[in-house]
Amino acid sequence: MLAENLSRSVVAYDRLGFGNSDAQEKLPARKFLEEEAVKYFPAIKKHLSIQHYVLLGHSVGGGMAVNIASRDTDCKAVITVSSQPFIEDLTIQGVKAAKQMFIQPGQIERLEKWHGNKARWVLHAWTDTWLSSEFADWSLQPPLECVYCPVLAIHGENDEYGSIAFPEFISQNSGGQGTMLLLKNCGHLPHKEKTQEVVSALKQFLSNI
Repeated sequence: MLAENLSRSVVAYDRLGFGNSDAQEKLPARKFLEEEAVKYFPAIKKHLSIQHYVLLGHSVGGGMAVNIASRDTDCKAVITVSSQPFIEDLTIQGVKAAKQMFIQPGQIERLEKWHGNKARWVLHAWTDTWLSSEFADWSLQPPLECVYCPVLAIHGENDEYGSIAFPEFISQNSGGQGTMLLLKNCGHLPHKEKTQEVVSALKQFLSNI
């Protein structure tokens, strides 16, 4: 849909351990967002001969996009969707609720639909990381300050994992021009809940990029 509406080539990939990518044994380290920027994305960029590009990341993917853009001037714009720049009480409450829900009988199958036999690893990689004490003081501010291309932070006003403080932080702490879009009656999945509004926002944001 993005390719058709934006008239751009779109590349989407599953991170290592998720979706159709290979499995991982160890849980993510504290610096797993930085690792995506230093280790994994550069390999994809080289393999596909990508030069000038725009990054779009949902949730933790937005934090990874920020980390990539802070290191690579080939990135011309960043779009974060429902992304977390730090940990707040709502984040902890939301992750705890999700963890309790997925351990109920019959619920892990919802993750298996997308991640196959990696579903239980995915659940622990997500919940154990965000709930760990060593991650409590994590912040996206250092790489954000080194992002000099335009940044658009999209967020649902009813997001289960973060308040309006999240898109405000991302847009205000970017080293370049930052903009935020708050979607009403929308939770953590704006691209599914408010698809047309998101596509329209991206089209407008990228019109001069």
